[in-house]
Amino acid sequence: KLVITVLEETLNVDGVTTRIVEEREWNDGELIEVSRNFFAICKDTSDVFYFGEDVDDYKNGKVTGHGGAWKAGVAGAKAGLIMPGSPKVGMKYYQEIAPKVAMDRAEIVNLSATLKTPAGTFDKCLKTQEGSALKPREKGFKTYASGIGLIQDGDMLLKEHGFIKK
Repeated sequence: KLVITVLEETLNVDGVTTRIVEEREWNDGELIEVSRNFFAICKDTSDVFYFGEDVDDYKNGKVTGHGGAWKAGVAGAKAGLIMPGSPKVGMKYYQEIAPKVAMDRAEIVNLSATLKTPAGTFDKCLKTQEGSALKPREKGFKTYASGIGLIQDGDMLLKEHGFIKK
């Protein structure tokens, strides 16, 4: 299970005000990871950039490590492009640029995909094939719906979406 929440919090990363997006991941009902990801949108191009993440790995309810954590501006890391504002099939780009930590990259393979999920059927979706320069043989697919975001990540499908009322 993966729960993604856009928080009302921001953080300055490498001189840029980023929005914090929290991901909580469970395996067999046990919390295994909490990451706080840092994103910013370019007002001129609508490109969305990824500035890194703080990661807490969990085992038996306790933090055991911080695998995959990185921030742009630290140890040679730079912001990556997570979603182009004007996507085109065949575009290739690095999403994460953190040498020896995270070097994820994507290629846009479809701009008109339709995907049925437990949350509904989505049309005109953007589909990417993704992998990492650190693990070049591993590949996966993600699908994004306009106005929603990530609706498919490998075998995981969107179950519900919406706003949390306080």
